Amino acid sequence: MDRYVLLDRDGVINHDSDDYVKSPEEWRPIEGSLEAIALLNRHGYKVVVITNQSGLQRGLFDQATLDRIHAKMHRLAADKGGKIDSLYFCPHGPADGCACRKPKPGLLELFAADKQVNLQGIPFIGDALRDIQTAQAVGASPILVKTGKGKKTLTDNPDLNIPVFENLYDAAKYLVSRQ
Repeated sequence: MDRYVLLDRDGVINHDSDDYVKSPEEWRPIEGSLEAIALLNRHGYKVVVITNQSGLQRGLFDQATLDRIHAKMHRLAADKGGKIDSLYFCPHGPADGCACRKPKPGLLELFAADKQVNLQGIPFIGDALRDIQTAQAVGASPILVKTGKGKKTLTDNPDLNIPVFENLYDAAKYLVSRQ
C-alpha cells in the first residue's frame, strides 16, 4: 500500500512572498526542502503538494506560468533525488466560495478519491493555520514547520498541540524515524 506525505508549497518547500510567487524566477527552494522530499521518497513515501494559488484568479500569473513554476519545482526536486508524485492546487480567490480553497478540505478529498486512500493519519505538513485546519477536517495528521508563516502561526496559536519543526527537513527526519 502506498504511503503519502502531503505538503503545502509556499513557505514549506519554497520561500513565500506576500506579493505571491509569480514566476519561475521567484520560486526559490527553502534550504533542505528538496533534500527532505528525497529523504521521504527513499523511505517509501510518495510526496503530494496541496496548495492554494489564488494568484491565478487575481490575474497575477496565468496557468502557463504556474505550470513553468511547478516544472521548476519538479526539476529541482529531481536534481536532489526527489520526486513529487502529484500536485493539487486551488486556483480560486478567497471570495469565490469554492470547496477546494484551504482551509476547506476539497483538495484533500480530491487527492483521496484520485489515489483511493483513506486520509486518516496521513501527515500534512504546512506553515499556516489553514493547513492545520484542512488536515484536521479530514482526519489527516497536521505538522507545522516554522518556515514561511510558521513562526507567526505558532505565535498566534500557541496551543496547537501538534508536532512543530524548524523546517521541512526536520519534519521529514521525524517521519522517517517513526517507521
